[in-house]
Amino acid sequence: MNIGNFHYPLPANEPVLSYAPGSMERTLLKKSLKDLKSKKIDVPMYIGSEEIFTEKKVEMRPPHERDFVLGTYNEGDASHVEKAIKAALEAKEKWASLSWENRANIFLKAADLIATKYRAEMCATTMLGQSKNAYQAEIDAACELIDFLRFNVHFLSEIYSQQPISSPGVNNRMEYRRLEGFVLAITPFNFTAIGGNLPTSAALCGNTVVWKCANTQVYSAQMFMRILKEAGLPDGVINLIFVDGPTLGDVCFNHPDFAGVHFTGSTGVFNTIWKHIGENTKIYKSYPRIVGETGGKDYVIAHKSADVDVLVTALCRGAFEYQGQKCSAASRAYIPSNIADDVKKKLIAEIKTMKMGTVEDFTNFINAVIDEKSFDKLEAYLQQATKDKDAKIMVGGKCDKTKGYFIEPTIIEVTDPKYVTMCNELFGPVLSLYVYDENKFEDALKLVDTTSPYALTGSVIAQDRNAIELATKRLTNSAGNFYINDKPTGAVVGQQPFGGARGSGTNDKAGSIINLYRWLSARTIKETFIPATDYRYAFMKEN
Repeated sequence: MNIGNFHYPLPANEPVLSYAPGSMERTLLKKSLKDLKSKKIDVPMYIGSEEIFTEKKVEMRPPHERDFVLGTYNEGDASHVEKAIKAALEAKEKWASLSWENRANIFLKAADLIATKYRAEMCATTMLGQSKNAYQAEIDAACELIDFLRFNVHFLSEIYSQQPISSPGVNNRMEYRRLEGFVLAITPFNFTAIGGNLPTSAALCGNTVVWKCANTQVYSAQMFMRILKEAGLPDGVINLIFVDGPTLGDVCFNHPDFAGVHFTGSTGVFNTIWKHIGENTKIYKSYPRIVGETGGKDYVIAHKSADVDVLVTALCRGAFEYQGQKCSAASRAYIPSNIADDVKKKLIAEIKTMKMGTVEDFTNFINAVIDEKSFDKLEAYLQQATKDKDAKIMVGGKCDKTKGYFIEPTIIEVTDPKYVTMCNELFGPVLSLYVYDENKFEDALKLVDTTSPYALTGSVIAQDRNAIELATKRLTNSAGNFYINDKPTGAVVGQQPFGGARGSGTNDKAGSIINLYRWLSARTIKETFIPATDYRYAFMKEN
Protein backbone atom coordinates (compact mmCIF):
# COMPACT_ATOMS: atom_id res chain seq x y z
CA MET A 1 0.00 0.00 0.00
CA ASN A 2 1.38 3.41 -1.03
CA ILE A 3 1.55 5.92 1.80
CA GLY A 4 3.18 8.73 -0.16
CA ASN A 5 3.12 10.38 -3.58
CA PHE A 6 6.49 9.36 -5.00
CA HIS A 7 7.88 11.63 -7.71
CA TYR A 8 11.05 11.24 -9.76
CA PRO A 9 12.57 14.55 -10.92
CA LEU A 10 14.04 15.20 -14.34
CA PRO A 11 17.47 13.49 -14.49
CA ALA A 12 20.62 14.81 -16.12
CA ASN A 13 21.91 13.07 -19.23
CA GLU A 14 24.66 10.55 -18.53
CA PRO A 15 28.06 12.16 -19.27
CA VAL A 16 29.90 10.72 -22.28
CA LEU A 17 33.34 9.40 -21.39
CA SER A 18 36.19 10.21 -23.77
CA TYR A 19 38.31 7.00 -23.71
CA ALA A 20 41.33 9.22 -24.32
CA PRO A 21 44.81 7.69 -23.98
CA GLY A 22 45.70 7.27 -20.31
CA SER A 23 42.10 7.49 -19.10
CA MET A 24 40.73 4.96 -16.61
CA GLU A 25 37.75 4.14 -18.84
CA ARG A 26 40.06 3.30 -21.73
CA THR A 27 42.09 0.94 -19.54
CA LEU A 28 38.95 -0.80 -18.24
CA LEU A 29 37.46 -1.12 -21.72
CA LYS A 30 40.64 -2.62 -23.18
CA LYS A 31 40.70 -5.12 -20.32
CA SER A 32 37.04 -6.01 -20.82
CA LEU A 33 37.57 -6.61 -24.54
CA LYS A 34 40.47 -8.93 -23.74
CA ASP A 35 38.54 -10.77 -21.03
CA LEU A 36 35.48 -11.31 -23.21
CA LYS A 37 37.58 -12.73 -26.02
CA SER A 38 39.32 -15.10 -23.63
CA LYS A 39 36.15 -17.07 -22.91
CA LYS A 40 33.33 -18.43 -25.02
CA ILE A 41 29.80 -18.21 -23.67
CA ASP A 42 26.63 -20.16 -24.38
CA VAL A 43 23.69 -17.74 -24.19
CA PRO A 44 20.34 -19.17 -23.05
CA MET A 45 16.88 -17.81 -23.67
CA TYR A 46 15.43 -16.25 -20.53
CA ILE A 47 11.83 -17.42 -20.08
CA GLY A 48 10.16 -16.97 -16.70
CA SER A 49 12.53 -18.34 -14.07
CA GLU A 50 14.32 -20.61 -16.56
CA GLU A 51 17.42 -20.32 -18.66
CA ILE A 52 16.59 -22.36 -21.76
CA PHE A 53 19.23 -24.24 -23.72
CA THR A 54 18.41 -26.05 -26.97
CA GLU A 55 20.06 -28.43 -29.38
CA LYS A 56 20.41 -25.69 -31.98
CA LYS A 57 23.52 -23.65 -31.18
CA VAL A 58 24.24 -20.60 -33.33
CA GLU A 59 27.73 -19.10 -33.34
CA MET A 60 28.32 -15.42 -32.58
CA ARG A 61 31.22 -13.91 -34.52
CA PRO A 62 32.48 -10.29 -34.61
CA PRO A 63 31.59 -8.77 -38.00
CA HIS A 64 35.13 -7.43 -38.24
CA GLU A 65 36.76 -10.78 -37.37
CA ARG A 66 34.87 -13.57 -39.09
CA ASP A 67 37.15 -16.39 -37.93
CA PHE A 68 36.74 -15.66 -34.22
CA VAL A 69 33.89 -17.22 -32.21
CA LEU A 70 32.62 -15.27 -29.20
CA GLY A 71 30.33 -18.11 -28.23
CA THR A 72 26.91 -19.46 -29.13
CA TYR A 73 23.29 -18.71 -28.46
CA ASN A 74 20.43 -21.18 -28.27
CA GLU A 75 17.85 -20.84 -31.01
CA GLY A 76 14.25 -21.61 -30.11
CA ASP A 77 11.09 -22.57 -31.95
CA ALA A 78 7.35 -21.98 -31.70
CA SER A 79 7.13 -23.87 -28.41
CA HIS A 80 9.50 -21.35 -26.82
CA VAL A 81 7.42 -18.42 -28.05
CA GLU A 82 4.35 -20.01 -26.49
CA LYS A 83 6.27 -20.66 -23.29
CA ALA A 84 7.41 -17.02 -23.16
CA ILE A 85 3.85 -15.75 -23.64
CA LYS A 86 2.63 -18.07 -20.88
CA ALA A 87 5.37 -16.82 -18.54
CA ALA A 88 4.51 -13.19 -19.33
CA LEU A 89 0.81 -13.72 -18.71
CA GLU A 90 1.46 -15.52 -15.44
CA ALA A 91 3.68 -12.69 -14.20
CA LYS A 92 1.49 -9.76 -15.24
CA GLU A 93 -0.89 -9.43 -12.28
CA LYS A 94 1.81 -9.50 -9.64
CA TRP A 95 4.01 -7.15 -11.65
CA ALA A 96 1.24 -4.64 -12.36
CA SER A 97 0.23 -4.58 -8.71
CA LEU A 98 3.78 -3.92 -7.50
CA SER A 99 4.01 -0.43 -6.03
CA TRP A 100 5.20 2.23 -8.46
CA GLU A 101 8.34 3.12 -6.52
CA ASN A 102 9.49 -0.52 -6.39
CA ARG A 103 8.85 -1.00 -10.10
CA ALA A 104 10.68 2.22 -10.93
CA ASN A 105 13.65 1.52 -8.70
CA ILE A 106 14.47 -1.74 -10.49
CA PHE A 107 15.17 0.21 -13.67
CA LEU A 108 16.98 3.00 -11.87
CA LYS A 109 19.23 0.40 -10.27
CA ALA A 110 19.87 -1.16 -13.68
CA ALA A 111 20.88 2.28 -14.98
CA ASP A 112 23.33 2.73 -12.11
CA LEU A 113 24.77 -0.75 -12.67
CA ILE A 114 25.44 0.12 -16.31
CA ALA A 115 26.91 3.50 -15.36
CA THR A 116 29.37 1.91 -12.95
CA LYS A 117 29.94 -1.83 -12.48
CA TYR A 118 29.06 -2.97 -16.01
CA ARG A 119 29.87 0.05 -18.18
CA ALA A 120 32.97 -1.50 -19.74
CA GLU A 121 31.24 -4.82 -20.39
CA MET A 122 28.18 -3.22 -21.95
CA CYS A 123 30.42 -1.25 -24.29
CA ALA A 124 32.71 -4.19 -25.01
CA THR A 125 29.91 -6.62 -25.87
CA THR A 126 28.48 -4.00 -28.23
CA MET A 127 31.87 -3.38 -29.82
CA LEU A 128 32.59 -7.06 -30.40
CA GLY A 129 29.11 -8.22 -31.33
CA GLN A 130 28.02 -5.26 -33.45
CA SER A 131 31.39 -3.85 -34.61
CA LYS A 132 31.12 -0.42 -33.00
CA ASN A 133 34.13 1.67 -32.11
CA ALA A 134 34.64 2.75 -28.51
CA TYR A 135 32.92 6.13 -28.86
CA GLN A 136 29.90 4.76 -30.73
CA ALA A 137 29.53 2.03 -28.12
CA GLU A 138 29.79 4.55 -25.27
CA ILE A 139 27.06 6.86 -26.59
CA ASP A 140 24.82 3.87 -27.31
CA ALA A 141 25.28 0.97 -24.88
CA ALA A 142 26.19 3.17 -21.94
CA CYS A 143 24.83 6.72 -22.18
CA GLU A 144 21.67 6.32 -24.24
CA LEU A 145 20.59 3.14 -22.50
CA ILE A 146 21.16 4.72 -19.08
CA ASP A 147 19.20 7.80 -20.20
CA PHE A 148 16.28 5.72 -21.47
CA LEU A 149 15.97 3.97 -18.12
CA ARG A 150 16.23 7.12 -16.00
CA PHE A 151 14.16 9.46 -18.16
CA ASN A 152 11.38 6.93 -18.66
CA VAL A 153 10.97 6.69 -14.88
CA HIS A 154 10.66 10.48 -14.73
CA PHE A 155 8.24 10.62 -17.68
CA LEU A 156 5.97 7.96 -16.18
CA SER A 157 6.05 9.79 -12.86
CA GLU A 158 4.79 12.88 -14.72
CA ILE A 159 2.00 10.88 -16.38
CA TYR A 160 0.83 9.41 -13.09
CA SER A 161 0.60 12.92 -11.61
CA GLN A 162 -1.70 14.17 -14.39
CA GLN A 163 -5.22 14.14 -12.94
CA PRO A 164 -8.56 15.60 -14.05
CA ILE A 165 -10.31 18.48 -12.31
CA SER A 166 -13.16 17.83 -9.87
CA SER A 167 -16.32 19.90 -9.48
CA PRO A 168 -18.00 20.52 -6.10
CA GLY A 169 -19.34 17.34 -4.56
CA VAL A 170 -17.38 15.13 -6.99
CA ASN A 171 -13.96 13.53 -6.98
CA ASN A 172 -12.47 12.61 -10.35
CA ARG A 173 -9.32 10.62 -10.76
CA MET A 174 -7.40 8.87 -13.51
CA GLU A 175 -5.78 5.46 -13.34
CA TYR A 176 -3.10 4.53 -15.86
CA ARG A 177 -3.43 0.78 -16.22
CA ARG A 178 -1.13 -1.59 -18.03
CA LEU A 179 -2.45 -3.08 -21.27
CA GLU A 180 -4.57 -6.21 -21.05
CA GLY A 181 -2.30 -8.99 -22.31
CA PHE A 182 1.39 -9.19 -23.24
CA VAL A 183 3.55 -6.78 -25.23
CA LEU A 184 5.93 -7.98 -27.94
CA ALA A 185 9.24 -6.10 -28.33
CA ILE A 186 11.17 -6.63 -31.58
CA THR A 187 14.54 -4.90 -31.58
CA PRO A 188 17.29 -4.26 -34.17
CA PHE A 189 21.03 -4.92 -34.27
CA ASN A 190 22.27 -1.37 -34.62
CA PHE A 191 21.55 0.11 -31.17
CA THR A 192 21.99 -1.74 -27.90
CA ALA A 193 20.03 1.11 -26.32
CA ILE A 194 17.01 0.45 -28.53
CA GLY A 195 17.31 -3.22 -27.66
CA GLY A 196 17.06 -2.23 -24.02
CA ASN A 197 14.44 0.52 -24.31
CA LEU A 198 11.72 -1.24 -26.28
CA PRO A 199 11.04 -4.00 -23.74
CA THR A 200 11.74 -1.92 -20.60
CA SER A 201 9.57 1.09 -21.49
CA ALA A 202 6.55 -1.19 -21.81
CA ALA A 203 7.53 -3.15 -18.68
CA LEU A 204 7.96 0.02 -16.63
CA CYS A 205 4.29 0.81 -17.32
CA GLY A 206 3.28 -2.47 -15.71
CA ASN A 207 3.23 -4.67 -18.80
CA THR A 208 4.96 -8.00 -19.20
CA VAL A 209 6.97 -8.53 -22.35
CA VAL A 210 8.18 -11.08 -24.86
CA TRP A 211 11.45 -9.71 -26.29
CA LYS A 212 12.99 -10.87 -29.55
CA CYS A 213 16.27 -9.15 -30.31
CA ALA A 214 18.07 -9.29 -33.65
CA ASN A 215 20.28 -12.36 -33.95
CA THR A 216 23.25 -10.07 -34.55
CA GLN A 217 22.63 -8.26 -31.24
CA VAL A 218 22.38 -11.28 -28.94
CA TYR A 219 25.84 -10.77 -27.45
CA SER A 220 24.99 -7.38 -25.91
CA ALA A 221 21.31 -8.20 -25.31
CA GLN A 222 22.21 -11.08 -23.00
CA MET A 223 24.48 -8.73 -21.05
CA PHE A 224 21.62 -6.29 -20.50
CA MET A 225 19.26 -9.10 -19.53
CA ARG A 226 21.72 -10.26 -16.87
CA ILE A 227 21.92 -6.71 -15.51
CA LEU A 228 18.12 -6.48 -15.30
CA LYS A 229 18.07 -9.73 -13.33
CA GLU A 230 20.72 -8.41 -10.95
CA ALA A 231 18.72 -5.19 -10.55
CA GLY A 232 15.80 -7.25 -9.25
CA LEU A 233 13.54 -7.66 -12.29
CA PRO A 234 11.07 -10.44 -11.38
CA ASP A 235 10.89 -13.61 -13.43
CA GLY A 236 8.56 -13.47 -16.40
CA VAL A 237 8.38 -9.67 -16.69
CA ILE A 238 10.73 -9.62 -19.68
CA ASN A 239 11.30 -12.90 -21.54
CA LEU A 240 14.20 -12.89 -24.00
CA ILE A 241 13.88 -15.39 -26.86
CA PHE A 242 15.85 -16.18 -30.01
CA VAL A 243 13.56 -17.32 -32.82
CA ASP A 244 13.04 -16.47 -36.47
CA GLY A 245 10.60 -13.72 -37.40
CA PRO A 246 7.90 -15.76 -39.13
CA THR A 247 7.71 -18.21 -36.22
CA LEU A 248 7.45 -15.33 -33.76
CA GLY A 249 4.71 -13.61 -35.73
CA ASP A 250 2.71 -16.77 -36.33
CA VAL A 251 2.42 -17.41 -32.58
CA CYS A 252 2.19 -13.88 -31.20
CA PHE A 253 -0.15 -12.28 -33.74
CA ASN A 254 -2.57 -15.18 -33.50
CA HIS A 255 -2.79 -15.06 -29.71
CA PRO A 256 -5.91 -13.49 -28.12
CA ASP A 257 -3.83 -11.90 -25.36
CA PHE A 258 -1.58 -10.01 -27.76
CA ALA A 259 -1.77 -6.39 -26.55
CA GLY A 260 0.82 -4.50 -28.55
CA VAL A 261 4.11 -4.50 -30.43
CA HIS A 262 7.08 -2.21 -29.86
CA PHE A 263 9.16 -2.47 -33.02
CA THR A 264 12.29 -1.09 -34.62
CA GLY A 265 13.38 -2.57 -37.93
CA SER A 266 12.62 -2.50 -41.64
CA THR A 267 9.58 -0.85 -43.16
CA GLY A 268 8.72 -4.02 -45.07
CA VAL A 269 8.62 -6.15 -41.93
CA PHE A 270 6.57 -3.53 -40.09
CA ASN A 271 4.04 -3.37 -42.92
CA THR A 272 3.67 -7.15 -42.75
CA ILE A 273 3.18 -7.00 -38.99
CA TRP A 274 0.52 -4.30 -39.36
CA LYS A 275 -1.31 -6.37 -41.97
CA HIS A 276 -1.35 -9.49 -39.80
CA ILE A 277 -2.61 -7.57 -36.78
CA GLY A 278 -5.32 -5.89 -38.84
CA GLU A 279 -6.54 -9.22 -40.16
CA ASN A 280 -6.73 -10.64 -36.64
CA THR A 281 -8.41 -7.82 -34.71
CA LYS A 282 -11.49 -9.98 -34.14
CA ILE A 283 -9.53 -12.43 -31.97
CA TYR A 284 -7.90 -9.90 -29.62
CA LYS A 285 -9.33 -8.74 -26.30
CA SER A 286 -8.45 -5.14 -27.18
CA TYR A 287 -7.13 -3.34 -30.22
CA PRO A 288 -3.35 -3.85 -30.00
CA ARG A 289 -0.99 -0.88 -29.78
CA ILE A 290 1.27 -0.76 -32.83
CA VAL A 291 4.41 1.32 -32.31
CA GLY A 292 7.18 1.22 -34.89
CA GLU A 293 10.29 3.07 -35.95
CA THR A 294 11.34 1.82 -39.36
CA GLY A 295 13.46 2.91 -42.30
CA GLY A 296 15.01 6.17 -43.36
CA LYS A 297 16.58 7.83 -46.37
CA ASP A 298 17.92 10.76 -44.45
CA TYR A 299 19.09 13.91 -46.12
CA VAL A 300 21.39 16.88 -45.78
CA ILE A 301 20.54 19.89 -47.91
CA ALA A 302 22.99 22.75 -48.09
CA HIS A 303 22.13 26.31 -49.08
CA LYS A 304 24.52 28.47 -51.11
CA SER A 305 25.33 30.33 -47.87
CA ALA A 306 26.50 27.14 -46.10
CA ASP A 307 29.83 27.03 -44.30
CA VAL A 308 31.83 24.43 -46.22
CA ASP A 309 33.66 23.05 -43.17
CA VAL A 310 30.43 22.69 -41.21
CA LEU A 311 28.83 20.88 -44.14
CA VAL A 312 31.77 18.53 -44.71
CA THR A 313 31.94 17.60 -41.04
CA ALA A 314 28.18 16.99 -40.89
CA LEU A 315 28.40 14.69 -43.89
CA CYS A 316 31.48 12.80 -42.68
CA ARG A 317 30.04 12.14 -39.25
CA GLY A 318 26.42 11.82 -40.31
CA ALA A 319 27.08 9.37 -43.13
CA PHE A 320 29.97 7.28 -41.85
CA GLU A 321 29.82 6.97 -38.06
CA TYR A 322 28.98 3.35 -37.29
CA GLN A 323 29.38 2.60 -40.98
CA GLY A 324 26.15 4.43 -41.79
CA GLN A 325 24.16 1.73 -40.00
CA LYS A 326 21.90 4.18 -38.20
CA CYS A 327 18.25 4.77 -39.07
CA SER A 328 19.19 8.45 -38.95
CA ALA A 329 22.41 8.30 -41.02
CA ALA A 330 22.92 10.87 -43.76
CA SER A 331 22.33 8.95 -46.97
CA ARG A 332 21.62 11.63 -49.58
CA ALA A 333 23.11 15.11 -49.90
CA TYR A 334 22.05 18.09 -51.99
CA ILE A 335 24.92 20.51 -52.60
CA PRO A 336 24.63 23.95 -54.28
CA SER A 337 26.80 24.49 -57.32
CA ASN A 338 28.68 27.50 -55.93
CA ILE A 339 30.40 25.48 -53.19
CA ALA A 340 30.27 22.01 -54.78
CA ASP A 341 33.91 21.85 -55.88
CA ASP A 342 35.22 22.86 -52.45
CA VAL A 343 32.87 20.46 -50.69
CA LYS A 344 33.84 17.51 -52.88
CA LYS A 345 37.55 18.25 -52.57
CA LYS A 346 37.38 18.42 -48.77
CA LEU A 347 35.10 15.38 -48.50
CA ILE A 348 37.52 13.26 -50.50
CA ALA A 349 40.48 14.46 -48.44
CA GLU A 350 38.69 13.77 -45.13
CA ILE A 351 37.46 10.33 -46.14
CA LYS A 352 40.95 9.30 -47.20
CA THR A 353 42.11 9.92 -43.62
CA MET A 354 39.52 7.53 -42.15
CA LYS A 355 41.14 4.34 -40.88
CA MET A 356 39.18 1.11 -41.20
CA GLY A 357 39.64 -2.10 -39.22
CA THR A 358 38.83 -3.89 -35.97
CA VAL A 359 37.22 -2.22 -32.96
CA GLU A 360 40.14 -3.16 -30.72
CA ASP A 361 42.37 -0.67 -32.55
CA PHE A 362 40.99 2.60 -31.20
CA THR A 363 42.49 4.60 -34.07
CA ASN A 364 39.97 3.07 -36.49
CA PHE A 365 37.02 5.29 -37.33
CA ILE A 366 35.35 2.75 -39.64
CA ASN A 367 34.63 -0.84 -38.67
CA ALA A 368 32.68 -3.64 -40.36
CA VAL A 369 29.08 -3.77 -41.55
CA ILE A 370 26.95 -6.17 -39.57
CA ASP A 371 26.86 -9.36 -41.66
CA GLU A 372 27.35 -10.95 -45.06
CA LYS A 373 23.81 -10.22 -46.24
CA SER A 374 24.34 -6.51 -45.67
CA PHE A 375 27.80 -6.64 -47.23
CA ASP A 376 26.55 -8.37 -50.39
CA LYS A 377 23.66 -5.92 -50.80
CA LEU A 378 25.92 -2.89 -50.49
CA GLU A 379 28.57 -4.36 -52.79
CA ALA A 380 25.92 -4.92 -55.47
CA TYR A 381 24.85 -1.27 -55.34
CA LEU A 382 28.46 -0.11 -55.60
CA GLN A 383 29.20 -2.42 -58.52
CA GLN A 384 26.13 -1.16 -60.34
CA ALA A 385 27.16 2.45 -59.74
CA THR A 386 30.41 1.84 -61.63
CA LYS A 387 28.37 0.82 -64.68
CA ASP A 388 25.62 3.44 -64.71
CA LYS A 389 26.02 6.66 -66.68
CA ASP A 390 24.12 8.65 -64.03
CA ALA A 391 26.51 7.74 -61.22
CA LYS A 392 30.21 8.03 -60.41
CA ILE A 393 32.05 6.80 -57.34
CA MET A 394 33.84 9.89 -56.07
CA VAL A 395 35.80 8.17 -53.33
CA GLY A 396 35.88 4.74 -51.71
CA GLY A 397 33.90 1.87 -53.18
CA LYS A 398 36.18 -1.03 -52.30
CA CYS A 399 34.70 -4.05 -50.51
CA ASP A 400 36.53 -6.92 -48.81
CA LYS A 401 35.07 -9.74 -46.71
CA THR A 402 38.09 -12.01 -46.42
CA LYS A 403 38.62 -11.18 -42.73
CA GLY A 404 35.55 -9.11 -41.91
CA TYR A 405 32.70 -7.35 -43.68
CA PHE A 406 34.59 -4.21 -44.62
CA ILE A 407 33.23 -1.61 -47.03
CA GLU A 408 35.12 1.62 -47.55
CA PRO A 409 33.30 4.87 -46.79
CA THR A 410 31.96 5.76 -50.21
CA ILE A 411 30.47 8.78 -51.97
CA ILE A 412 28.50 8.31 -55.16
CA GLU A 413 27.99 11.49 -57.17
CA VAL A 414 24.83 11.33 -59.26
CA THR A 415 23.54 13.46 -62.11
CA ASP A 416 19.99 12.13 -61.76
CA PRO A 417 18.43 13.22 -58.43
CA LYS A 418 16.13 10.19 -58.61
CA TYR A 419 18.98 7.71 -59.12
CA VAL A 420 18.41 4.48 -57.18
CA THR A 421 20.91 5.24 -54.40
CA MET A 422 19.22 8.60 -53.81
CA CYS A 423 15.91 6.81 -53.22
CA ASN A 424 16.57 3.37 -51.67
CA GLU A 425 17.65 2.79 -48.08
CA LEU A 426 21.13 1.21 -48.21
CA PHE A 427 22.05 1.09 -44.51
CA GLY A 428 25.79 1.25 -44.94
CA PRO A 429 28.74 3.65 -45.38
CA VAL A 430 27.47 5.02 -48.70
CA LEU A 431 26.49 8.65 -49.29
CA SER A 432 24.88 9.77 -52.56
CA LEU A 433 25.55 13.37 -53.58
CA TYR A 434 23.67 15.53 -56.06
CA VAL A 435 24.76 19.02 -57.13
CA TYR A 436 21.92 21.46 -57.81
CA ASP A 437 21.81 24.95 -59.29
CA GLU A 438 22.68 27.32 -56.45
CA ASN A 439 19.83 29.64 -57.49
CA LYS A 440 17.19 26.91 -57.37
CA PHE A 441 17.04 26.21 -53.65
CA GLU A 442 13.25 25.92 -53.62
CA ASP A 443 13.35 23.33 -56.38
CA ALA A 444 15.95 21.42 -54.39
CA LEU A 445 13.69 21.51 -51.33
CA LYS A 446 10.89 20.00 -53.41
CA LEU A 447 13.27 17.23 -54.51
CA VAL A 448 14.19 16.50 -50.91
CA ASP A 449 10.53 16.27 -49.90
CA THR A 450 9.36 14.06 -52.76
CA THR A 451 12.27 11.73 -53.54
CA SER A 452 11.88 9.26 -50.69
CA PRO A 453 8.88 7.57 -49.01
CA TYR A 454 10.67 7.94 -45.67
CA ALA A 455 10.57 10.84 -43.23
CA LEU A 456 12.88 10.10 -40.33
CA THR A 457 15.70 12.65 -40.09
CA GLY A 458 17.13 15.47 -42.15
CA SER A 459 19.19 18.60 -41.85
CA VAL A 460 19.74 21.95 -43.50
CA ILE A 461 23.14 23.64 -43.55
CA ALA A 462 22.93 27.40 -44.12
CA GLN A 463 24.02 30.75 -42.73
CA ASP A 464 21.17 32.63 -44.39
CA ARG A 465 18.35 32.79 -41.80
CA ASN A 466 15.67 33.19 -44.47
CA ALA A 467 16.88 30.00 -46.13
CA ILE A 468 16.74 28.19 -42.80
CA GLU A 469 13.17 29.33 -42.22
CA LEU A 470 12.14 28.39 -45.74
CA ALA A 471 13.64 24.91 -45.44
CA THR A 472 12.08 24.37 -42.02
CA LYS A 473 8.63 25.19 -43.41
CA ARG A 474 8.87 23.39 -46.76
CA LEU A 475 10.29 20.25 -45.17
CA THR A 476 7.76 20.11 -42.33
CA ASN A 477 6.66 16.55 -43.10
CA SER A 478 9.95 15.22 -44.47
CA ALA A 479 11.57 14.42 -41.12
CA GLY A 480 10.46 13.72 -37.57
CA ASN A 481 13.87 14.92 -36.38
CA PHE A 482 15.07 18.03 -38.22
CA TYR A 483 18.51 19.55 -37.64
CA ILE A 484 19.84 22.99 -38.46
CA ASN A 485 23.59 23.30 -39.08
CA ASP A 486 24.30 19.84 -37.74
CA LYS A 487 24.37 16.22 -38.84
CA PRO A 488 21.02 14.37 -38.87
CA THR A 489 22.18 11.80 -36.29
CA GLY A 490 22.83 11.74 -32.55
CA ALA A 491 19.41 12.32 -30.94
CA VAL A 492 19.78 12.52 -27.16
CA VAL A 493 17.13 11.21 -24.77
CA GLY A 494 15.21 14.08 -23.20
CA GLN A 495 16.65 16.55 -25.73
CA GLN A 496 15.58 15.33 -29.17
CA PRO A 497 12.75 12.77 -28.89
CA PHE A 498 13.29 10.39 -31.79
CA GLY A 499 11.00 9.13 -34.53
CA GLY A 500 9.57 9.89 -37.95
CA ALA A 501 6.40 9.46 -39.97
CA ARG A 502 5.51 8.49 -43.55
CA GLY A 503 7.38 5.26 -44.30
CA SER A 504 9.58 5.74 -41.23
CA GLY A 505 7.07 4.68 -38.61
CA THR A 506 4.43 5.84 -36.19
CA ASN A 507 6.48 8.74 -34.76
CA ASP A 508 5.79 7.79 -31.15
CA LYS A 509 9.07 9.41 -30.08
CA ALA A 510 11.29 7.08 -28.13
CA GLY A 511 12.99 8.96 -25.32
CA SER A 512 9.94 11.09 -24.53
CA ILE A 513 6.73 11.04 -22.52
CA ILE A 514 4.80 10.45 -25.77
CA ASN A 515 6.07 6.90 -26.12
CA LEU A 516 5.01 5.83 -22.64
CA TYR A 517 1.37 6.79 -23.20
CA ARG A 518 1.25 3.99 -25.77
CA TRP A 519 1.84 1.33 -23.10
CA LEU A 520 -0.89 2.56 -20.78
CA SER A 521 -4.67 2.25 -20.79
CA ALA A 522 -6.39 5.04 -18.87
CA ARG A 523 -9.44 4.57 -16.66
CA THR A 524 -11.44 7.55 -15.41
CA ILE A 525 -13.14 7.18 -12.03
CA LYS A 526 -15.84 9.58 -10.83
CA GLU A 527 -17.10 9.46 -7.27
CA THR A 528 -20.17 11.52 -6.27
CA PHE A 529 -20.31 12.32 -2.56
CA ILE A 530 -24.02 13.28 -2.31
CA PRO A 531 -25.80 11.35 -5.08
CA ALA A 532 -29.05 12.59 -6.63
CA THR A 533 -32.24 10.97 -5.30
CA ASP A 534 -34.73 12.38 -7.82
CA TYR A 535 -34.50 12.16 -11.61
CA ARG A 536 -36.35 15.52 -12.05
CA TYR A 537 -34.38 18.66 -13.01
CA ALA A 538 -35.25 22.23 -12.01
CA PHE A 539 -36.13 23.25 -15.58
CA MET A 540 -39.05 20.80 -15.47
CA LYS A 541 -40.97 22.78 -12.81
CA GLU A 542 -43.79 25.04 -13.99
CA ASN A 543 -43.46 27.55 -11.14
